[in-house]
Amino acid sequence: MGFNVVLVNPQIPTNTGNIGRLCLATGATLHLIEPLGFEISDTRLKRAGLDYWQHLDVNIYSDFDDFLDKNPRASLRFFTAHAEKTVWDLNFQENDFLVFGKESDGLSQTITEKFKDYCYRIPLYDKRIRSLNLANAAAIVLYEGKRQLASC
Repeated sequence: MGFNVVLVNPQIPTNTGNIGRLCLATGATLHLIEPLGFEISDTRLKRAGLDYWQHLDVNIYSDFDDFLDKNPRASLRFFTAHAEKTVWDLNFQENDFLVFGKESDGLSQTITEKFKDYCYRIPLYDKRIRSLNLANAAAIVLYEGKRQLASC
């Protein structure tokens, strides 16, 4: 039991590697939705994930519809800079699927419109900042969920 971190079309292998290490540290499962911006065997991915990658629970899907088909009862929570609600408004539940978009432009408008009631953002306190690094965003959200559930 734990959280699920979902990366939709991640582009940077070191971010994915760092998020993989984060998942292992927190007992989360990593879900990768293709297309990926790198090969899963990329040395940068493995380097960022260190020697932990082999212990990680990873699921790979051909596209977002494949992910939805294989996880029909998933409690989905989407993270986008364009959401009205913040992560502080979210009451996390065990086994939530925490969905993040690709580094260059986040989640597609199709996804955010379809799931708008389940979209959240991380507050940014300086208007000059558009977004956070994907690995940092995943860490903030995942550890807030762990904090709420008080399970370390």
